[in-house]
Amino acid sequence: MSFTKIDHYEKEYADAHHDSALNVTEGVAEQPIVNPHFVRKRRRALTTDQYVDGILRGDITILSQAITLIESNKPEHYAQAQEIIERCLPHAGRSIRIGITGVPGAGKSTFIEAIGNMVASLRHRLAVLAIDPSSERSGGSILGDKTRMESIANNPDIFIRPSPSAGSLGGVARKTRETIVLCEAAGFDVILIETVGVGQSETAVHSMVDMFMLLQISGAGDELQGIKRGIMEMADMMVITKADGENIHKAELAKTQFQGALHLFPMPESGWRPKVYTCSSVDGAGLEEVWKGVEEFLDHIEKNGYYDTNRNRQNKYWMYESINEALKSSFYRNPAVAERIAEIERRVLEAKQSSFIAAKELLDVYFGREGK
Repeated sequence: MSFTKIDHYEKEYADAHHDSALNVTEGVAEQPIVNPHFVRKRRRALTTDQYVDGILRGDITILSQAITLIESNKPEHYAQAQEIIERCLPHAGRSIRIGITGVPGAGKSTFIEAIGNMVASLRHRLAVLAIDPSSERSGGSILGDKTRMESIANNPDIFIRPSPSAGSLGGVARKTRETIVLCEAAGFDVILIETVGVGQSETAVHSMVDMFMLLQISGAGDELQGIKRGIMEMADMMVITKADGENIHKAELAKTQFQGALHLFPMPESGWRPKVYTCSSVDGAGLEEVWKGVEEFLDHIEKNGYYDTNRNRQNKYWMYESINEALKSSFYRNPAVAERIAEIERRVLEAKQSSFIAAKELLDVYFGREGK
């Protein structure tokens, strides 16, 4: 049977059943998702003076807007953000900076919520920041955690802020460090910097804090194999979480194992032998001891001069990191480089040019040395 006959029969069937209850009537036109009469009001841009004044009086809204300015990639925002940071710098530097990391499932968010409530009850003002090199894709650890930290998210003395990725770990870390300066200027005297899991971001966090705290759980097999040696060497304190109910005995056993392992490492430059604590974020057991351990560590490094030495070394490190980041950004934004990079990359992929010669060619373009 030809297609023409099939079309003819289909037409006859449709004509005979046009009054059928199975007929589908034509629906209404698709309606717009957004109200067409809605007009978005443009937020009035604040001056640098308004930003600085708002931050110094502890205005959370203005502080959040200033951090957004820091995270922006627009050149005009970068210039204003640097001016704000420069003016806030004399009012910063008087906080306790603590980095918190831990294996997946260690309960970082629950621990931060529990310790945050306790720290706030001691008349401290707490800022919780997150550094996540994968947040450009995943949204960052604390973006979801903030909704779960209900008891501290609504506390006026506690500020929670994610630090989204700037495309590279260095960029994220620099923006987090600049955020610390603004939070300190706004009056927050305890800064907790949370990392995601155990990985590359720990090194960046370690370079901007006074104390590095490692969270670990017990009962997950061989505890000493569950964590990288390099992370353990960076830790100034280790906390075994979820030490409640039937897990208390396992937590105490893990504490003994980790304490023994830490004694095998050389004495840290701070002169402080790291201690291991157990705690429960659910019933609050052990949290006071953990915070007392934090105070003991800080008192120790202030007395032996390591606190100032470490801060000065970090300032020097971030000076060079800022130079590296600025040079990298300048290179990729250069119009001449942007024009040639795709072509040179193609030659490398087709094995027509080596990676090293390609890099030299692009650098020559950037520095204006091409053909010389």
